[in-house]
Amino acid sequence: MNVNDIHEHIPILRNITAIKQIHKGFSFDEKFLLFEGESRQPQYVLRTSGLQQMDRKRSEYDLIHRVHNMGVKTSEPIAFGTVESLDICYMLLRFVVGEDGTDVLSALSAGEQYQIGSEAGRELRIMHELPAPAGMEPWHVRRQAKHEKQYLAYRNCGVRLSEEEAIVSYIEENLPLMKGRPDRFQHDDFHPSNLLIHNRSYAGVIDYNRYDWGDPYHDFLKVAYFSREVSVPFSIGQIDGYFGGKVPERFWKLYALYTALIVFPTVTWTLQVVPEQLESMLERIRVVLDDHRNFESAVPAWYKP
Repeated sequence: MNVNDIHEHIPILRNITAIKQIHKGFSFDEKFLLFEGESRQPQYVLRTSGLQQMDRKRSEYDLIHRVHNMGVKTSEPIAFGTVESLDICYMLLRFVVGEDGTDVLSALSAGEQYQIGSEAGRELRIMHELPAPAGMEPWHVRRQAKHEKQYLAYRNCGVRLSEEEAIVSYIEENLPLMKGRPDRFQHDDFHPSNLLIHNRSYAGVIDYNRYDWGDPYHDFLKVAYFSREVSVPFSIGQIDGYFGGKVPERFWKLYALYTALIVFPTVTWTLQVVPEQLESMLERIRVVLDDHRNFESAVPAWYKP
């Protein structure tokens, strides 16, 4: 995609003067920053995908619209369309001013990190008000079937964790907790790399590429694997902000369950997508296991209310 393609195929962007591709992240989408005039700040983000993904991408775009209309700090959706000659569909989003949370949180005070996490938690709570589409199988049925498939893939991947028995034992004991859980929107990638910070404050959430539906507590598993590594004060703030400082005991049991469930697919995903990062991912898993004393404790050691 270049400026000439944009001018030819997306008339709404006739004033674009420069384009810069974004290479960060694991999404299969191609992402571009678009500039108007002599501005050094982008005005838009353009995401493109293959036409075969159009239905999923249209749903993602509509979902961003719904979240934005709820007052959540996020990208304003501008347009969705297709360019058949390029075999792509695209979504155009307003650029949100801010920096990657992973890059800037550590430079802030612990109090600022906590406050940013607290606002992120409150915003996530609003997003979780969106109900799942009607007609879906119950969440616990879908998630258990997914676990069984993922665990089988792990058993055949050639890598075995010494703590496997303890993880499986915790999962089997706590799977019944998923029954009756609400079925709501899940961002499914809610962590500092997809959160923006501007002027030392929370600026918004981006990247809905992995969105899903199910238990809203499932959205917290990225705290265990990513956010906690970047900033413990932020992670505590996200949980406290979400619950208004009153964290229910049931949350911790489900948090630990979802954290345990993702251990095995994390190994297989790393082997398939970024095998060169296997050792660092295994180290991240070991940190999670230490936090929960091999799942003898549902509340992680780093959480101090």
